Amino acid sequence: FVLDVRHAGKTRRLAFEWLAKVDETAPDRLIPGMLNDPGLELRRDAIGRAIEQAQKLLDADDKPAATAAFQKVFAAARDNDQVTAIAKQLESLGVKPDLTKHFGCIQDWQLIAPFDNTDKSGFDRVYPPEKQVDLKAEHEGKSDAVRWIEHKSADQFGVVDLNKVIGKHMGVVAYGLTHVESAKEQPVRIHAGSTNAIKIWLNGKLITTRDEYHHGMSIDQYQATGTLKAGRNSILIKVCQNEQTEEWAQNWMFQLRVCDLTGGGL
Repeated sequence: FVLDVRHAGKTRRLAFEWLAKVDETAPDRLIPGMLNDPGLELRRDAIGRAIEQAQKLLDADDKPAATAAFQKVFAAARDNDQVTAIAKQLESLGVKPDLTKHFGCIQDWQLIAPFDNTDKSGFDRVYPPEKQVDLKAEHEGKSDAVRWIEHKSADQFGVVDLNKVIGKHMGVVAYGLTHVESAKEQPVRIHAGSTNAIKIWLNGKLITTRDEYHHGMSIDQYQATGTLKAGRNSILIKVCQNEQTEEWAQNWMFQLRVCDLTGGGL
């Protein structure tokens, strides 16, 4: 049951815990072979063991073998804490891992703002980008006409600081649009982070929504599943800023990545 990947990861993990209680050899026999397991509940343990083995090679001053071992486990790692730890070791060995590609972070966007969000009224209000995207169009914004602009994030995790790109506004809505090319139809996970209220559409279908403000931001804060069609796919994100006056409530930003069902960048 543990080895049958057709079962849910959490259920396989529970079965593994019971197996380990009656067979103390089970972890050593099974975990090393789960480096690329689709169940992250078991994969994480395999990554942890592989990191330990790579570290032993480094401690033995076998830098070529350690580098190869860290590169192998980096490709398989999915959890941010493990990926970051491996990347740090690779950098110490003279290898610069591509975290942007590894996580599938989007850096290229078309942005338009600000639309009105006075008293949080804009979250459910349907503005033109939600109806039809025309990158050459001009729309009525909160106070003036607004147009789409191109933006490329310099952040390796694709963080877009709207205060810097659009300008500081309160009680407003921004939209970000990006496109993803897929060679085939395939399942996809969209992971996003934002300090603000957000909605995300994949090819015009709403896949996640969160009407909450100023609760911090992390790389995998919100997660949704969908399907990429073969060819060109659109991802639209709506980011709402409220009117709180506290210093910590001034942030207006988002980050988004496109990954496979294990969390690896596509």
